[in-house]
Amino acid sequence: MQCESCLYYLYDEEYDEYYCAVQLDEDEMERFLSDHFQNCPYYRLDDEYQTVRKQM
Repeated sequence: MQCESCLYYLYDEEYDEYYCAVQLDEDEMERFLSDHFQNCPYYRLDDEYQTVRKQM
């Protein structure tokens, strides 16, 4: 997985670590933890220039 470039991969200053901030309900969390994904189904590219391209 490429968590480092994911929109949901955030840094927590208090704990000095990164974490995944995807909000999953109980069923989604169970599925996420039990499945073996080649690619994360919740991955979204953190594209900071996306808004700028739309304005052009």
